[in-house]
Amino acid sequence: MSSSVYRGRFAPSPTGPLHLGSLLAAFGSWLLARHAAGQWLVRIEDVDPPREVAGAADRQLATLTAFGLVSDAPVQYQSRRHPLYRAAINTLLAQRKAFYCHCSRADLGMQHGIHRHCVASQMRPHPAIRLRVPDGSRIAFEDALQGRIEQQVDREVGDFVLLRADGCWAYQLAVVVDDADQGISHVVRGADLIDSTPRQILLQRALGLPTPAYLHLPLVMGSDGHKLSKSLAALPVNADQPLPVLRWLWAALGQQPARIEAAVTLPELLQQAVAGFEPAQLRKSGLIAVDSHPA
Repeated sequence: MSSSVYRGRFAPSPTGPLHLGSLLAAFGSWLLARHAAGQWLVRIEDVDPPREVAGAADRQLATLTAFGLVSDAPVQYQSRRHPLYRAAINTLLAQRKAFYCHCSRADLGMQHGIHRHCVASQMRPHPAIRLRVPDGSRIAFEDALQGRIEQQVDREVGDFVLLRADGCWAYQLAVVVDDADQGISHVVRGADLIDSTPRQILLQRALGLPTPAYLHLPLVMGSDGHKLSKSLAALPVNADQPLPVLRWLWAALGQQPARIEAAVTLPELLQQAVAGFEPAQLRKSGLIAVDSHPA
């Protein structure tokens, strides 16, 4: 794609403050968008009220602003986009690409958690809605950083949920609809979501939507080898001192520290980062020690 159509995004869930792992995805996606002279959007993925923390979205946006990472368009909230998701579901149901499912977790346990046909022991008052995944649904895509990724969706995932039994929209549906509606051309996010990408591509095809380019950044890991968000190091970053954190993230992305070392203000650092950023130097993986935490 030409740089004129590059449109990236950062889409956090408001389940708590931004930590180093989420900020790495934000900074990395922002740098790639700026490198391509494209746009960078922010979307709050608040379609799971039971997991949402009151005030978290506002605090996340304030943190991004403190680091100079500001959306190029008004921030979108998934909680305000339900009609779009309902329209997509209705289309899939009308085309028999989706179906109502009464299976409980216990029922799915009989199928090792992978739904291939309904085995519900009883009808539920509020069934889920699943995508009908055809047999032989092998999805492959070329990740711009991680290389070729393949998944046999029918065998490894099965018919996946689009609308949960509790009435909440599933992440897979919401993200696919939103990316298409917002014209997202490039999805840059953490590698913890790479396994979701084949499902999203399959759903894009079912809805007749375009497939963006994907790039999955490495996860920030603690010295114990666990994902940072699940370790004691998952602390909010220090938004009062953004420069040390951004320098740490810059190095974690595989970039040369010398290219931003002369910066003494936040605008200077961001300007030097855009000028000195080299996508070819992005790290595919790596272990970031907790004792190097800058916050």
